[in-house]
Formats: sequence, C-alpha cells, structure tokens
Amino acid sequence: MMRQNIGDEKSLKTNNKHAVSARRDVFTGLIVIFAILMFVGTGGTVISEAIASLSGYGGGSDKILVSAFLLNIALILFGWRRYSDLSTEVIERAAAEELAHSLAATDPLTGFLNRRTLAEKTSEMIATAQRKSKSTAFLMLDLDNFKTVNDVHGHSAGDIVLKEVAARIAKVIPPNNLLARLGGDEFACSFIFDPDQPEMVDRIADELIDAIAAPIVENGNHLVVTTSIGMSRFDFESEDVDILMRRADIAMYSAKKQGRNRFCWFDVSMEQELQTRNTIESGIRNGIPTGEFVPYYEQQIDLATGKLTGFEMLARWESPTQGLVSPDVFIPIAEETGMIGELSLSIMRQTFEEAKFWDPSLTVSINISPVQLLDPWLAQKIVKLLVETGFPPSRLEIEITESSLFENLSLAQSIVGSLKNQGISIALDDFGTGYSSLAHLRALPFDRIKIDRSFVSSILENPESAAIVRAITGLGDSLGMPITAEGIEDKAIEDELRNIGCAKGQGWHYGRPLSKEQTRKILAERNLLPVVEEVSPDEAVAETIETLSETTRKVG
Repeated sequence: MMRQNIGDEKSLKTNNKHAVSARRDVFTGLIVIFAILMFVGTGGTVISEAIASLSGYGGGSDKILVSAFLLNIALILFGWRRYSDLSTEVIERAAAEELAHSLAATDPLTGFLNRRTLAEKTSEMIATAQRKSKSTAFLMLDLDNFKTVNDVHGHSAGDIVLKEVAARIAKVIPPNNLLARLGGDEFACSFIFDPDQPEMVDRIADELIDAIAAPIVENGNHLVVTTSIGMSRFDFESEDVDILMRRADIAMYSAKKQGRNRFCWFDVSMEQELQTRNTIESGIRNGIPTGEFVPYYEQQIDLATGKLTGFEMLARWESPTQGLVSPDVFIPIAEETGMIGELSLSIMRQTFEEAKFWDPSLTVSINISPVQLLDPWLAQKIVKLLVETGFPPSRLEIEITESSLFENLSLAQSIVGSLKNQGISIALDDFGTGYSSLAHLRALPFDRIKIDRSFVSSILENPESAAIVRAITGLGDSLGMPITAEGIEDKAIEDELRNIGCAKGQGWHYGRPLSKEQTRKILAERNLLPVVEEVSPDEAVAETIETLSETTRKVG
C-alpha cells in the first residue's frame, strides 16, 4: 500500500508539473498574440511618423508610441524564442516516449520483443491469419548447455552468444514474423503458414537447429550451444494465444526429455503426461513425511553354497491412491525435483531400523542416486543415520553406478573415501555399461563389482554377453574383488554363472522383492531372525559409535 501511495504521489506531482507548464505556455501565447495586435496597431503610425521626420515634413515620432513599438518587437522576439523552445521540447518528449515504449516492448540485449508484447502481437497475427484462412505456428526455443557457457566463460560471453543466436534466428525465420526473447536463454517466434503444408515449419525448425549449433568464436574460444524447440499451431479449434504458448512450452520440454537438440510438435498426450508427472511430484512431496515410501528387499545368494548372504534394498511407493508404484516411475521425478536425497535417507532409516535385528551375517546393499553423489555431505548423512539407528557399518554396502561418476569424479572419490573410513563397503554397480569402467576401478577403492543384468539375462543366448561376463569375472579375480551377478532369472543361468566363477547372484529366480513382513517370515523360517535382548536406543547408539571409532582407528 505504501508503494502504491508513493507512486500515486509521484504521478500527482508529474501531472501538476505538466499542468503548470501548460498554463505558462498559454499565458505566453496570449502575450505574444497581444504583442502582435499592438504591433499592427502602432507599427504603421510609428513608421509613418519616422519616415516623415527623416524627410523634413514631420515634427518627429511620439515617444510613447515608439516605446510601445519597441516593446511589441521585444515581445514578438520573446514569443518566437519560446515557440522554438517548445518545438524542441515536443520533439525531445516524443523521442523519449518512443524510447520508453521501445524499452517496455522489447528486450534491450537482442532487440526482440518481450513476453508481454509477443502475446499481444501474436493475437493480432492470429486474427490476420484467420481472415486469410491460414494457420499460425508458434515456436519456443530453449538453449541447451547455455549455463555451461556462462559458468566457464562468464556472463559477457553468454551475452555474446544470446545476441548471435538472436541474429541467426532472425535470418532463418521467414518475413512478416514475430521474434521474442522471453528471458534467460529462452526465445520464441511466430509466423503464418499454409495449413496444408506443415512440412514448411519442420524445415524451418531443422534450419534453426543447424544454425544455432554452429560454433560461435569469441576471443579464440569456440562457444557451442544447441537448442530444443517446441512447436504448436493455432487452428480454429484452439482457444487463445496463451494456450498456444503453453503447448509450445510443453512440447519444448518434451524435446529436451527426448535428448535435446531437436524439435517436437505438441501432442495432447504430452499434456496428459505433464499432468501425470505433476500428480506424481505432488504425491512424492506429500508421501515422504507420511511414510509412504518403504524398503523392499531382493535376496542375494552365495552361488557356491546357495546360502542367503544379504539383501539389496529397493525403494517402493505404497501410494494410497495409486497402489504400489515402481521406482522406475517416481525415482526420475524425485531426482529432477531434488527430493531424491530426502526420499533415500527416509528409506535408509527404515532399512537400518529393520535390518539391525537380522542375523549378523546378513548384509544390506543400498544404491545411491547420481544426484546424491553431488552432495558433499552425503557420507556424513549416512554415518549419522548409522549412529542414530545403531546399525553396524560393516554390514552396509553402498552401490554406485558407473554413470554417476561422470558428473564429478573428484567429489565421488571424497565421498567414497569417507564411507570406506567408517568400514562401509563400496560396490561398482552396472559394471560394463559405462564409458571408462577400468578407469573407475583404478580411481576408486571398490570392494565388489556388480555385473549389469543386461549381460546376465542373455548369457545363454548371446555369446558376446557370455564373453563379457567371463572377462569381468576374471578381472574381479585378478583385482581381488568378488563378483555379484544381477538378473538371474532361472536355474540354467545360475548354473552357468557358478561355472564361470561368480561369487553372488540375485534375481527373480530367488523370488520377487519382499516387503518387510515377507522378509521377516523367510528369515524366521531359516533361523536368521534371532531373538535379541531389548537394547535401549542410547546403548545402541553407544555401540555404533564405538564400532565407528574402532574402524577409524584401524584405518588411521
């Protein structure tokens, strides 16, 4: 309210200033008109008397009339000067208003329209297209990897990229178009096309992708960005320009999801997918604190003896509205929204609280998301959970996928080192699917290698898969790292892996992942759920701290 009052006060002062100036200009004009009338009335008499006096026929001019005449001339000169000043002021004011309008309507960096102006102009373009029985295409462009340019080369280089991209867009888009920068690294354009020839829009999108992808050379640096384009068209069934822009935006994010550096037309299924995604995101946000995310357990078997050695913890969502939801559905969304850390720690806590009552010979394997490995405090958070729950660190194995090491290997090394110092084992998961598997084995102190299920499940039908499994097993033997094979689906695969020399295995051959209650049942049947004396939380914490301290001393 205060800001509004201040704004109203400034506006009132400005209006008063203009009103005073206007009244002053009117007064000046009246004076000039009066002076001209007096000049006409007195000028003839004074001039005639002056001529007669000079010729010797008159007695001289009336002094009062001469004074009035000279005053009239002075007033006329004053009026002319004021008129000149007013003309200059009008020109300057018009230029200032034009500049203000331009700044309000365009982006100062690229000269393109801004978002508000684009919406207004697009509405006008749509009306024109409908009168001509044409269609309007709306393209939303978002630059890929632009943040990297800013981070590595600075914001000045980023501005250069934005201006060059704007110039390239302007060259590709056909005449009579609308071009806009919506903010950041997001652009938009709109143009009219023949609805019977939508391939024209596809061709323009392809040209935009190629043009923007060309390197931008600045101070010897090759600045490279690509673009993801979402496209929508305004036909007669569409509602308004806001829907047109929203659909292009949805299509643009679909293009990014499909791999970037491509274009994508809007489809109704995209909107449905977005609504589903938003529902899942909201469900995750509400479900973490209410305990809807729970651990399930997949058995890990010693292939030589058939003995149960432990479990891999798998996250499941017991949604009250959607039932049991697979991690393939909610994990990617949790990673994108930054909720994966809280979700993972919540399930870890439940796992530790449950597994500490199992037989001490049983281990627990937990997979860490690539996003979590970007958290420099991850090791401390896991150790804190171990202390609070009283679960022995020697029974915990953290699994890290190869793909998660590409983002920040040095940070991963620090996290792994901290975990190892507390006696926690580290396994390299999905081995063989990355680009530098051997380099990762050398860079990080892994305790175990897990062969990706894609190789294991096809070991009997695909000679190449069998050769890869043998090679990885031999590598593990040479490095002193036991091998765990994922994806064992039947006894024939199990027998083959046993012959090759794999130490442990897991898969549906040993049963589906089990809930907490189901796990307790099979452990009780195998006498692996011993009856333990009640231990107070303080005693459990003290015991875990003592274990961690002893491990630290040994490492030191």
